[in-house]
Amino acid sequence: MCSPEAHRLLNNPLRTQLKRSRILQMALSNSDSMEQDGKNEPFLMRAIKIAFVVALYWFVSITMVFLNNYLLDSKDLDAPLFVTFFQCVVSVGLCWIMSLMSSLKPGYVDFPSIKVDMKVSVQILPLSVVFIAMIAFNNLCLKHVGVAFYTVGRSLSTVFNVLLSYVILKQTTSLYALLCCGVILGGFWLGVDQEDAAGSLSWTGVIFGVLASACVSLNAIFTKKVMPVVDGSIWKLSYYNNLNACVLFLPLILAFGELPRIFGFSRVSDTHFWGMMVLGGIFGFAIGYVTGLQIKFTSPLTHNVSGTAKACAQTVIAVAHEHSHKSILWWSSNMMVLGGSFAYTWVKGLEMKKGSTGQDTAATGEKTKADTGV
Repeated sequence: MCSPEAHRLLNNPLRTQLKRSRILQMALSNSDSMEQDGKNEPFLMRAIKIAFVVALYWFVSITMVFLNNYLLDSKDLDAPLFVTFFQCVVSVGLCWIMSLMSSLKPGYVDFPSIKVDMKVSVQILPLSVVFIAMIAFNNLCLKHVGVAFYTVGRSLSTVFNVLLSYVILKQTTSLYALLCCGVILGGFWLGVDQEDAAGSLSWTGVIFGVLASACVSLNAIFTKKVMPVVDGSIWKLSYYNNLNACVLFLPLILAFGELPRIFGFSRVSDTHFWGMMVLGGIFGFAIGYVTGLQIKFTSPLTHNVSGTAKACAQTVIAVAHEHSHKSILWWSSNMMVLGGSFAYTWVKGLEMKKGSTGQDTAATGEKTKADTGV
């Protein structure tokens, strides 16, 4: 019989050989990091997927803005509320189609089962009121200020988020985050001043932009409150929001006198126009999907950074498309808004990471106490 020590020495060459074989296998797999079960994909493939998802988000978001600007700027149909209403109808229809496809092909399409539940619809109604105000003011802002100034005109969402979080949720904000909001405010006022100096300022568009920014923040706060009503499903929430909006927009269209303009529309039989209207609704529906996809493949922090960079690219494309000349101060206002938004995102990300680390440390400490009988 061999002693335990001798047995360990005899097994060492075999273990060494196994380790070398494992290292060689990892080197030939062309993967930077592999999980123990070997299911992790190569780094290059993951990087390609992330790049594709981010590019898809940029394409859908930028295209949606330009498409809405085209539809809202139509001289033949001056009915922005009807355009928004039509997009909500398309979104509801797409939800039904996706739900049907999910029931027929459950392995290929992942979408929750939806139905008309009046109780749920009524519970979500306060959020829906904020929702229709958000999309209506957003489109009205885009109609009056154009795509180039749209980033600055709608830049106060972060500021309202801090303000309303304190007023409604009693959540305080750090000094660094407040300084970032100050930079955004400075960029907003500089942008308004430069638009006024260039003679292209629309105070109506600016007011709609400020109202849209406030509604975006309110929408986020109300969404957190009603999410349990739809079992945490963002798709169900989108369905009921758009369904309620279809009903709520009808009296608004009547009140703002858009009905005669709709019936007097000269391009009722124009398939190109209605095709663009449907396409606008499809992109409006798709933005929710690609946003969730980008967060899934990256992180909420990276998504916000990507959105800021996308806004910068969107502004440059709009200026190039319009062949307009902008002053250095005009560009500075955009850089202040985008820089302040990026810095705020970065600061909040660091604060959330620090808070998460603190919670993990506290949880580890509690576990240690429990294990030692304290």
